[in-house]
Amino acid sequence: MRQPATAALAARIDALLPQTQCTRCGFAGCRPYAEALAGGGSDINRCPPGGPPVMRALANLLGRPERPIDAACGEVGPPRVAVIDEPDCIGCAKCIDACPTDAIVGARKWLHAVIPADCSGGEPSLPACPADCIRLEPAPGLPAEPLDAATLTLRAAHYRALHQSRLARRARETTRRAAALAARLAAAERGAP
Repeated sequence: MRQPATAALAARIDALLPQTQCTRCGFAGCRPYAEALAGGGSDINRCPPGGPPVMRALANLLGRPERPIDAACGEVGPPRVAVIDEPDCIGCAKCIDACPTDAIVGARKWLHAVIPADCSGGEPSLPACPADCIRLEPAPGLPAEPLDAATLTLRAAHYRALHQSRLARRARETTRRAAALAARLAAAERGAP
């Protein structure tokens, strides 16, 4: 169990992160990375989407020296969005399940599309696609260079809301499936069809 001070620090760290949920830091998303930082289990230079502005903010908050972004986590660059090559899409929906912001829409056995304004960078969706039909392109309407701190903060608020909405939706779906299964099991025990 996390100590209250560590949990509070993790929340402050998470508030500084870009909320792309890209996993390039080696953790399952921004919050797990924040928790690792709060517990002393990671370094401040593992967030390429946040680049130097986020690393600098983490250094100030945690009292650590600034360092270059860890090259093992990828390069700092301009924001990107996922694009699906429509002729190659097989409609498996694995990308929909993997997208941390629910920016991919579609249904199984149908073509999928990306909502560019909601796409945080597409990285978790790339390996999920068995047809290898997702690529990353520069985000429309944004500069072709790394973002400044103010723009990162605005985008992070949007992505955080989308990700939290996705987590809540998935929790509701899990509860609904568990209730349906329990009802079927109860019916089977009673001998009902």
